[in-house]
Amino acid sequence: MTQVQRFRDVYEECYPRVLAYATSQVGRQVGEDITSETFTVAWRRMRDVPQPALPWLLGVARNLVRELRRRDSHQYALAAQEAQRISTGAGTEAQDVATRVTDREAALQALASLSGADRELLTLIAWHGLSPKQAARVLGCTTATLTVRLHRARRRLERAVEAVSVPPAPAVRRTDGRTDREGAIA
Repeated sequence: MTQVQRFRDVYEECYPRVLAYATSQVGRQVGEDITSETFTVAWRRMRDVPQPALPWLLGVARNLVRELRRRDSHQYALAAQEAQRISTGAGTEAQDVATRVTDREAALQALASLSGADRELLTLIAWHGLSPKQAARVLGCTTATLTVRLHRARRRLERAVEAVSVPPAPAVRRTDGRTDREGAIA
């Protein structure tokens, strides 16, 4: 039997049950999308689909539902955070914007000062939202190795942020008219 024929058989046999499962989890419209994505994964990985296929397909659908919920909860949290920001500080908004710009600039400078490997690791986790397991797969190492590297990279980033964020000592006018840094020996 060819892969195409096997896929057709699996699809015809399992589609209604995968759709019913997905619909019971997320509703009809999104359930159809999850079911479609499930069979797309099955098509790509047809050689990995065991016999019987239904448990495997339901596992794929379950993972897709979980990922959807994770993304939705992340979006909800961002929206709630923005709503909180808007509702609290209309009077201090200009100061908040300036602080955020300064903080962002310091963070970007600190990130730029790190090695390429540290930057890649930190951005995979923080900006691209990968889990340590997923990031480990991307970087070709074990999850344990990645966790250690991530811990070290975060510590280096903290030190770099502190180094960038330390403001210079304010200038102090001395009695003889010269300017000197506060605490410096004249």
